[in-house]
Amino acid sequence: FYYVGPIDGNNMETLVEVLKNIKQQHEDGRINKPVFLHIKTKKGNGYEPAQRASDKLHAVKPKFNLPKTASDTPQTPPPPPLTKVFADALVKEAEADDKICAITAAMPGGTGIGIFEKRFGPERTFDVGIAEQHAVTFAAGLAAGGLKPFCSIYSTFLQRGYDQLVHDVALQKLPVRFILDRAGLVGEDGPTHGGTFDLSFMGCIPDMLICASADEAELVNMVHTIAKIDDYPTALRYPRGNAYGDLELPSEPRFLEPGKGRISREGRDGTIAILSVGSRLRECLKAAERLEQFGISATVADARWVKPLDEKLVSWLAKDHKAMITVEENSIGGFSAQVQQSLLEGGHLDGIDRTPLVFRSMMFPDRWIDHNKPELQYDDAELNASHIVAKALAALSRAGVKVDARDDLQVARP
Repeated sequence: FYYVGPIDGNNMETLVEVLKNIKQQHEDGRINKPVFLHIKTKKGNGYEPAQRASDKLHAVKPKFNLPKTASDTPQTPPPPPLTKVFADALVKEAEADDKICAITAAMPGGTGIGIFEKRFGPERTFDVGIAEQHAVTFAAGLAAGGLKPFCSIYSTFLQRGYDQLVHDVALQKLPVRFILDRAGLVGEDGPTHGGTFDLSFMGCIPDMLICASADEAELVNMVHTIAKIDDYPTALRYPRGNAYGDLELPSEPRFLEPGKGRISREGRDGTIAILSVGSRLRECLKAAERLEQFGISATVADARWVKPLDEKLVSWLAKDHKAMITVEENSIGGFSAQVQQSLLEGGHLDGIDRTPLVFRSMMFPDRWIDHNKPELQYDDAELNASHIVAKALAALSRAGVKVDARDDLQVARP
């Protein structure tokens, strides 16, 4: 190859000029081999806070360096990030169990493991660098040695350690606890950081237990739950963003029985059931409130667990309702696939001795969702309350249920 450099990557004029020269030399035939361009940059160049912070301030946001005024300070502090809720819950568990340790792959701040490290130090905290494959195998070794490792990796980056997850953890049935932060859409970080596949690529692995928190209280309970599970590998997924702030965090977390969901809202007429997993639950509840305006009383359930699935809950919802919708923050092949298989095996879609259940699924579309504010991303993915209402109305129409729709009601197209 043809080597060029090193050059100052923070000098835009020089960088553009060099790139133009290389391109021209290729076109003129003066270079007929691959070019190795060596560029040296300084993180956060020109902005002192970013230069000092090795683990954050990687991207520029509008008005990032304007001085703050009194009006910029909110009257009440915002709810804590879910990452901090997780980290505080893990610290509490680790204070009661000295076998608990934590692993991160160069993301102590982003995953909350930095909070754990401040409390317990390097003896129980391990940052393996940008090496998710090593993080997973290292966690397997710790689990085989009798420790209780919490391997905290963004959902999207666990894809790098999938082979190790299958062979080094699951095949040996080692009780590694995987914490999948950034499950679902992640706003300005865009599709590279979106956690859109983990329920699909983990749901097919034998002996894998997978739960998804609907809110901050559930997150605390689920951290406690997987800390107590010592005979299976487990995974807990939760989204990016802040807690709702209207729930009291449990002072004494509850153990949530694997494979046991809950009814969040019980309908009155057996028309439609909405089965959610993860943080779309509140959008499902909003949709149920809007459906009341159509004279429809919807049941809303929170599965809590993708594996093992609450098959009793699924069966009851299928038997007691004309239509069912699943809602998840994942691509095809995830939670809905588990529910559909249960419905098929249970004969709920056969139509023998009863009208077959009308079953529909809501998930991420088969395309990338671009950078945007999270609420707009979920509009793009058609997973907000209005889209759930539209899907419910379409399913009920298929089931032969007449719906009186008022002209003034805003409903998205199914």
